[in-house]
Amino acid sequence: MSTLAAKSNINNRANIKIKKKKKGIGQYILTALLGLYTLFCLLPIILVFVVAFSDDKSIVSNGFSYFPEKYSLEGFKYVFKYGKQLAVSYGVTIFITIAGTLMGLMFMSLLAYAMSRKDFRLRRFLSIFVMVPMLFSGGQLASYIVYTSMYHLKDSIWLLVLPLTISTMNIIILRTYIQTSIPDELMESARIDGASEYRTFFQIVLPLMKPALASVGFMLATAYWNDWQNALLYISSENKMPLQLLLVRIQRSIEFLLNNKNITGSALAVLQQGIPQYSCTMATVITVVGPIMVVYPFFQKYFIKGLTVGSVKG
Repeated sequence: MSTLAAKSNINNRANIKIKKKKKGIGQYILTALLGLYTLFCLLPIILVFVVAFSDDKSIVSNGFSYFPEKYSLEGFKYVFKYGKQLAVSYGVTIFITIAGTLMGLMFMSLLAYAMSRKDFRLRRFLSIFVMVPMLFSGGQLASYIVYTSMYHLKDSIWLLVLPLTISTMNIIILRTYIQTSIPDELMESARIDGASEYRTFFQIVLPLMKPALASVGFMLATAYWNDWQNALLYISSENKMPLQLLLVRIQRSIEFLLNNKNITGSALAVLQQGIPQYSCTMATVITVVGPIMVVYPFFQKYFIKGLTVGSVKG
């Protein structure tokens, strides 16, 4: 009997080792596939950086390449010619990103907390009130009339902040996080101890919402950072022009100079030699995307966790 037991133990250990070996091989294959996919995703970004530091003449003659014949900073020099305006636009973009993100997180978290409370009488009404604008919109013309004629916010920097503060999807993510990750017993115990709803929210619920707030805050900050259409519609002063609108105007001015039919051939040739069209385009991309790429790794953990929790329950 002891011999049979020993043989069965040996067989069990061998089977466990085989399973572990198979599992290890599968993990290696999956890691290799994900690594290749990540490399394919990184290749366009690397190409943008390489072209931004490449000489424009080599790009025209040989096309886009990861190994250019000559490197140059002419693209960045052309963008930095707008030095003062570029600094002002960076300041405007940073202000609207920080202010809009903080205001949006505060408004949406308060609304999400109210919608998550089962004993709140207007919970169903608020849910419908939030969902309807996501499905039906008055359109751009109606928004323009409301903002400019009723609120008199034409050429106001707050028009770059207020329209993006509330998002239905972000409210749903925050509400779902409160419902699934914060026990009701905590809020009930706070109520028994005499805490008001505001104190319960700010001292108990809000500190526990950090992962969801980080993910929603990152998405909100990215939306503010990349927004230029509102500025194009409502902003006319140069001291209120955000970074994206400035870079769009730089790019359009380059295209206008290079494609203007009224410019003679010799003058057009001089312009083409003085304007690094392709490297300047990629330099503008780096100027816009660079700060987001630097910030994203610090929020990646919370970003993924918040999105995963928000997708569990609607």
